[in-house]
This record gives sequence, structure tokens and C-alpha cells, in this order.
Amino acid sequence: MVTSRIISGLCLIILLLLWQFAVMSGFLKPFQFPPPSRIGEAIVELAVSGFPNGERIWTHVGITLWRIIQGYVLAIGLAVPIGLLIGTIAVLDKLTLPIITFLRSVATLSLLPLVIIWFGTGELTKVLLIAYGCFWAMLSNVIAGVKYVDPVMIRAARTLDTRPLAMFVRVVIPAALPRMFAGARMALGVGFMVIVGAEMIGTIQGLGALIMEARTFYRSDITIVGMLFIGLLGFTITSGLSWLETILLPWSKGLSEVRR
Repeated sequence: MVTSRIISGLCLIILLLLWQFAVMSGFLKPFQFPPPSRIGEAIVELAVSGFPNGERIWTHVGITLWRIIQGYVLAIGLAVPIGLLIGTIAVLDKLTLPIITFLRSVATLSLLPLVIIWFGTGELTKVLLIAYGCFWAMLSNVIAGVKYVDPVMIRAARTLDTRPLAMFVRVVIPAALPRMFAGARMALGVGFMVIVGAEMIGTIQGLGALIMEARTFYRSDITIVGMLFIGLLGFTITSGLSWLETILLPWSKGLSEVRR
């Protein structure tokens, strides 16, 4: 594990050095591909002076993170109980499958004009767009997690005269949790994709707005910084979810290692 991290770090350093050399040698245009040194200067500029209108990078990060948290929690809070219900009742699953498939296929950002008409360009619009995108990713995984519980586990519980409620709580939900965590990570990725488009409308605060303003002022270095911080946020939160899964579901990790 340590060796692989060292190798990954060395590869990153080599890539950055090659990038810097390519720009300094004229192979890449600094306007289109600002060198790592210029990106570092842009990070310092954002941390000290701010951009635009003195908005520092930490303000952008905090606002983006809060918007994602609100939409993400709202989506999870709705998707989990609805998914458990649909996955448990076969008739309800068949009835809702066409609707879920259709709505899940609608690109979230394509709803942006309608949501602006309905709710304006304020915070509610951004939160609802994030929630919408996250909801369908989470819902599909919750339903699948319940539907595809190992039948052997169900039969074993029935032989022990386990009551339906106890079977649902002690067998179905624990067996569905790994897929639900996978859905939570997938939904988070969707949320970060949606936030970039949502923050480009009606605001100058947030990482998406930072990227939009940087494009207006032809600051490709700041655009890359915004992308970098979005990636770091997503990586950090996803790693946190993976860590939480290993703590809550240590047996799931053991099974995955056995399968390998």
C-alpha cells in the first residue's frame, strides 16, 4: 500500500514537471494550458486576494459544500425509505419501474430552465437540482439492494421462523447496505456534476460560479483551480463514505476480498 502511494506520488510529480517543461518550451500555450507554477500562484491569489470581487477560495468551497450537503441529505432522506418500500413490494416495483427509468434518464441540468421559472435563481433552485440528480442514483441502488438479497439468506431466516418484520430489519436491510453505500457514493458524484452547472446561474459564490467568472475574464488558471478543488472535495467525501462503510460493514469488506 505504501509502495503504491509512493509510486503514484512520483508519477504525479513527473507529470507536473513534464507539463511545466512543455509550457516553458513552447509546446503548449500558457493561455490554454497554464503551467503548474501559474496554477500555484492562482491558488495563492484566491487565498489572499480572492476572485471575483474579493471572494476567497474558502468562501467558494464552503458555499459549494453546504449546497451539496443540503441537496444530498434531502435526496438520501427521500430515496432510502421510498427505495426500501418499492424494493420490498413486487407489484409496486413493476408499476414504478417505467417511471423511474424515464425520470432517471432525464439529464438533471436540462431541468434548469424550468426550475428557474418555478423557483427563481436563488439557493432553493441549486439545492433542488442537486437533490434531483442524487435522488435517482440513490433510489435505483436501494431498490436493487433490496430486490437482490441472496435467496439463501431469506430461506435460512424462514427456517428459523423469523417474522416478516424481523426478517426485513435483520436480514434484508443489512444485506442491502453494501449496495446502498455504493449508491450513496454514486449519488455524491452526480451531486458534484450538477453543482457546477447550477452555480453558473445567478451567483458569483461557489466553485461553479468561480469557474464561470474565470471563463469570463479568460483566467484559465483559476478555472483549473476551481476544477481541482471540486475534485478534492469529491475525493475527500467519497473516501469518508468508504471509511464509514468499512466501520459499519466490516464483514462486507471481508467478502469482497474473498471474491478477489
